[in-house]
Amino acid sequence: MENNVASIIMAAGRGSRMQGYTGNKTLLPLEPTNEPFVGKRPILINIIQNLPQGPKAIVVHHKKEDIIKAVGNLKDISFCHQEVLNGTGGALLAAKNFVVNTHCHSFVVTMGDVPLVHPTTYEKLIEGLYNASMVVLAFRPVSKRQYGVLKVSGEHVIEIIEWKYWSNMPLEEQKKLELCNSGIYAMKKTDLLEDLPLLEKNPHLVEKEIDGKRVQFHEFFITDLVTIMNNRGKKVGYIIAEEEHEVMGVDDLESLLLAQKIFSYSKSKNSLR
Repeated sequence: MENNVASIIMAAGRGSRMQGYTGNKTLLPLEPTNEPFVGKRPILINIIQNLPQGPKAIVVHHKKEDIIKAVGNLKDISFCHQEVLNGTGGALLAAKNFVVNTHCHSFVVTMGDVPLVHPTTYEKLIEGLYNASMVVLAFRPVSKRQYGVLKVSGEHVIEIIEWKYWSNMPLEEQKKLELCNSGIYAMKKTDLLEDLPLLEKNPHLVEKEIDGKRVQFHEFFITDLVTIMNNRGKKVGYIIAEEEHEVMGVDDLESLLLAQKIFSYSKSKNSLR
């Protein structure tokens, strides 16, 4: 497997919800010293070492020089610059040349702020590609909050529905949507290359507040690949993470402190074995 798997890590964003920190949040430590923003074992390094062996591309933009410096001595690392922060799909499009030129059959695509995913979970994602073109890592949360949710039929994902759409559904319909999207996927190279052009042709017009101003711009969503593949008669599968915290994103100080606590507990537990 390790000779046929490449990985794409999305680490381009600003991480604006991490108040008091101006760096790239993928470089925040899992082993803090005297304060949560300073320490060892950056989130990004932990992700890289847990992913399957094979070439890896890191999609960069915000503080990209810091990321290159932090991981530049690691083997088989490439960097793909996302010129405009135009969504997860935009990050994937920024890595298109890496996909084309990498001689691997399968790809793992992951967010750069989800540091606690087990190596065995990535392996299960790849194994799911035996029966599907794409596999989604799902989880059952205590609260669905503003996560995207999976609409499934048996073992297949029909659609991933973003919060702003499913939150307006009748409560009975919402209750049926039990699984949430972690933002981590496995994809076959051939299918990914076939469907990326369709993703690129269908941007979403979104409005966000940036520096106090409402701005409209185009974004691309990886989740649209689920719909594209279904429309083309391809199968999209899913696996479910054993624990919710495994796929927890480090978005703010509270989640960073929790991730550091879980990592410390896991490390001490493993040292006793």
